[in-house]
Amino acid sequence: MDTITIYCKNNSQKVEVPIGASLVEIYKAVGEPLRFTPMNAMVNNKVEGLTFRCWQPKDVEFTDYTNPSGMRAYVRSLCHIFSKAVNDVLPSATLDLEHPISKGYYCVIENGKPIDEVTIRKIKERMWEIVEADIPFIHKTIRTPEAVALFHQHKMGDKARLIETAGMVYTSYYELDGYIDFFYGCLTPSTGYIHLFDIVPYFDGVLLRVPQRDNPLELEPEIRQDKMFEVYKGSLTLLRTLCLDNVGDLNKAIGEKKSSEIILVSEAMQEKQIAGIAKQISDRYDDGVRIVLISGPSSSGKTTFAQRLGIQLMTNLYHPVSISLDDYFLNRVDTPCDETGDYDYESLYSLDLDYFNSDLGKLLKGEEIELPSYSFTTGTRVYKGKKLKLRSNSLLIIEGNHALNPELTALIDNKYKYRVYVSALTSISLDNHNWIPTTDNRLLRRIVRDYQYRNYSPTETIARWPSVRKGEDKWIFPFQETTDSMFNSAMLYELAALRPLAEPILSEVKEEEREYAEAYRLKRFLRYFNPINDKDMPGTSLLREFVGGGSFNY
Repeated sequence: MDTITIYCKNNSQKVEVPIGASLVEIYKAVGEPLRFTPMNAMVNNKVEGLTFRCWQPKDVEFTDYTNPSGMRAYVRSLCHIFSKAVNDVLPSATLDLEHPISKGYYCVIENGKPIDEVTIRKIKERMWEIVEADIPFIHKTIRTPEAVALFHQHKMGDKARLIETAGMVYTSYYELDGYIDFFYGCLTPSTGYIHLFDIVPYFDGVLLRVPQRDNPLELEPEIRQDKMFEVYKGSLTLLRTLCLDNVGDLNKAIGEKKSSEIILVSEAMQEKQIAGIAKQISDRYDDGVRIVLISGPSSSGKTTFAQRLGIQLMTNLYHPVSISLDDYFLNRVDTPCDETGDYDYESLYSLDLDYFNSDLGKLLKGEEIELPSYSFTTGTRVYKGKKLKLRSNSLLIIEGNHALNPELTALIDNKYKYRVYVSALTSISLDNHNWIPTTDNRLLRRIVRDYQYRNYSPTETIARWPSVRKGEDKWIFPFQETTDSMFNSAMLYELAALRPLAEPILSEVKEEEREYAEAYRLKRFLRYFNPINDKDMPGTSLLREFVGGGSFNY
């Protein structure tokens, strides 16, 4: 029998397997090296489902739910089971898997009346029946016109519009016991791989709960995020007003030469929201507010938001004075390290807190300070002669990842503070069952910005992203619901605008590099967006912070 050599990165073992062996078979042959059940694998640094067959020698690394790629496969498979169960229990209902929130996924089941707990229980029972039956997910690939007709036949117009406008020759989809669905990533081999989930009422819909990544034997805790939910709701209302429910609708509008209108409406809505926040701050000036704290995760657009907020505060006859916490980084050689030995720029203690509080104290006393500036190229603090001093009508704007952390401004009474949380809460979805992770939106922003302005390759940015995400979980997300206002910096059109810039950058990641898997995934994801030119994007656009050509200095 002819064999091929497989190198397993998990345990550095080489094994001989029959030509055409599946990844499931190969996993057993290499000794089942993972602690938890594998969900998928990286084959030559490209993610493949476990039913993938190897016909030539390959490097293989198996991933379970503790890996982001493995967890994505788990959640996609769970969503297919969920959508089939809803279809079985409520054949005339429609299911929208809208967005991640509260450590789970918010979903709306439209059936002409509110979904009660009895119905939720029936759906869960049906899901467990499907899981226990261990039914295979059948992966199929057909010509796109045939797929479009198939989805229309099954009353899945959202999926038909997406694949019809994406312009690909062939389309893949999954079938589960006769029920079809579309996902742009791989699923588990069968329903039996799903071991834990829950569905609970959440506002006017339900929350699909999933396992913890670090401890997949326990569900993620349900954390209420009422303010974030309201922001998502407002963004979705705008989308539906513009008849842009999903990316297929956006692509169609771009094809009809409506991109300028979409850009203008998106930018106008953000300006309206920023003006509203400025009005709230102005109304609280007489109550003592003097400091505006702006926080949010990486690449959320805090810097541009702060500058645009400053302009709106001027129209309310206040004098904004801005400080970026990035300029108070310790010199790189003094930056604390994480458990892997890398510099931990996500930590609060990567900032020179003593120096920052000294400058803050001087400003509040009416003294003048010279602002430092941090060079991301050299990793050192420099001075460019920029002086700051507060006036009688000044508002101090402090922007940075840790601005909402109480420890940063512990010496200042809360009555003097107004807090704003900024994040790219992507509301548009690929289709009704495929939301767009906010982290993908922010990572693409960061890849483009770091490449153009911070001298980082896409490989370096992708390699650092897990550490960034871990830092956000620890240092930023715990404070997001303590805010006075929450601002959504994601724009309806931005992934279409980022595609032409991001694709050539992502293509620089070499196949031999571990980061190739993520670069390849992001390129596949961007294929679903028809590109648009940024010529109609105003110089004040928040996206200019990442793509360049803006009116503000960064």
